Amino acid sequence: MNTAIKPLVLLLIGGATTAAQAAAPGDEVIPVKKSTLVNLVDLLVQRGVLKPDEGQGLVRAAEQEAAETQAAQVKSNEAKAATSTAEDAGEPGNSAPKTGKTKHVGYVPEFVKKEIRDQVRAELKAEVLQDVKQDAKTEGWGIPAALPEWVAAIHPSFDMRVRFADEFYGKENAGGIANAGLDAAGNFFGPYNWLAINRLANSPQGGLQRQVSQNPNEAIVNNQIDRLRLRERFRLGFEANLSDGLKAGVRFATSNLNNPVSNDQTLGNTGQSYQFAIDRAYLRYDYLDERKTSWFSLYAGRIINPFLSTDVVFDPDLSFEGVAGSVRFPFNRGTSKLAGYKAPNPTARFGINQGQQTPDSLFLTLGVFPLQDIDVSVNDKWLYAGQVGADWLVWHDSRLNLAASYYEFQNVNARRNPIGSHVYDWTAPQFVQKGNSMVAITDDQTLNGVCDDTVGCLFGLASRFKVFNATAMFDYAGFDPVHVLLTADYAKNLGYNQQKILTEFANGVVNYTDSRPRTTAYQIRADIGQVEVRHFGDWSVNLAYRYVQRDAVLDAFTDSIFHLGGTNAKGWVIGTQYGLSKYAWLNLRWLSTDAIDGPKYSIDTVNVDLNARF
Repeated sequence: MNTAIKPLVLLLIGGATTAAQAAAPGDEVIPVKKSTLVNLVDLLVQRGVLKPDEGQGLVRAAEQEAAETQAAQVKSNEAKAATSTAEDAGEPGNSAPKTGKTKHVGYVPEFVKKEIRDQVRAELKAEVLQDVKQDAKTEGWGIPAALPEWVAAIHPSFDMRVRFADEFYGKENAGGIANAGLDAAGNFFGPYNWLAINRLANSPQGGLQRQVSQNPNEAIVNNQIDRLRLRERFRLGFEANLSDGLKAGVRFATSNLNNPVSNDQTLGNTGQSYQFAIDRAYLRYDYLDERKTSWFSLYAGRIINPFLSTDVVFDPDLSFEGVAGSVRFPFNRGTSKLAGYKAPNPTARFGINQGQQTPDSLFLTLGVFPLQDIDVSVNDKWLYAGQVGADWLVWHDSRLNLAASYYEFQNVNARRNPIGSHVYDWTAPQFVQKGNSMVAITDDQTLNGVCDDTVGCLFGLASRFKVFNATAMFDYAGFDPVHVLLTADYAKNLGYNQQKILTEFANGVVNYTDSRPRTTAYQIRADIGQVEVRHFGDWSVNLAYRYVQRDAVLDAFTDSIFHLGGTNAKGWVIGTQYGLSKYAWLNLRWLSTDAIDGPKYSIDTVNVDLNARF
């Protein structure tokens, strides 16, 4: 029974009982039609205030009381008639003197009234508070009317991460600083810091061999000495709703200015300021029809990754510069299938991007992205990208994503300088990690008056990159709120041309002993747990196996954690996330990797991330 109505029913019943008990012969009783009482009881039963048997009992009790009251009234009338007859005959009557008609009112004790007041007040207070809070949140109470409308349209975001990165190198790893970058057979193995070597290419200190002998700590990447690093990432963003469908956003982040795949700042720069840069700055337009169905989206500026993808091809921290558009063709319109479904954050699972799409739609996404601006515009480096796919809500909240993509990187491969010229120096990469096959743009045979190194002084990518990528994700929600996400990713570089490399570059590939095509990558992954870790106790675990050959993808943009960045690596990844509060969570990952080609090169990495957001 509703707590606010129950005291009122008790009051009516109690009052009626009191009145019936107080009624005496000669009292005036205010009649109530039986039909009125029955209708009132039926209404209370329909509202759930009374049970059917309780209602029937009340009607029977009322009928019985009415019969008893009528019988008492008849007796009282008969007694009055007898008394009147006796008085008319002059006989003394023994009845009480007439006092007139008396009305009896049911008495309700004060404590009952107080209890009723307290119960009604308590329930009304809770309901009113809930309504007021909802209205305040919806209508934005507390925001002074004097502020411009655009203030309410701006939505800030903040996240921060502190990472403990422990790196363990195999004791049998070849090359390294201790071995001057040479393997057991005397081959140039490194692993080399190509960016550091290229910086001095056109100076008297230039040349791979000279750099290795004079400055090994810069020229050779550590692969033998275990190390622990503390790193921090801080990001602060703002997004504004400018008009229907049009948004503008900007995000600031700690950054290594020359590293596009990491916003981490390594601690240990006491006395120096952190680098803080604009990580994103964009305009976005979404066209929605009257049903709020998204038909297409346009992006321009420094934007989020618009493609359904994994970190095999693109690192999670990578931002795209350029323009992109996504056209959607919805199906299952007019059904209740999508009612109540809320798509999760597409990047909630680390290393997976489910794309900027909506369920039950086919989509086409195209993008043009400048990678490096060269003085002569014809030589600019570009990424042309296209993706077709389907996003299908298969059953309840279980979701299937399928995509086929093609990424063509233009002008990123090296070209050998003609004799006595520096005309192709611009083909050296602006950023690399490690793994891709490298060739010498200049060496002692180019006779440019500076480089006399027989291996080379300035280096670039041996291969062109025209990458086909197929991705499938199935998010099974049958154990909701626990989901099971299965992901399969495959990539193939169609741009590798071994014959062209051997024809153009006399020394061939300098960081491997052969120039054969090694152009395939794949990953199989399973995630189990909450889709988003948003509250204390939320959890998620994942397991993945990854295999990335040296020229399958561009090593500059692939995952910066697996094998400490780059390609030519295979291995396992185990991770878990656990919610510490609404605004904080813990992310733990263990990665065990080995080199696919070349001498032995093993790395085990443990990352412990403490994350916060609002």
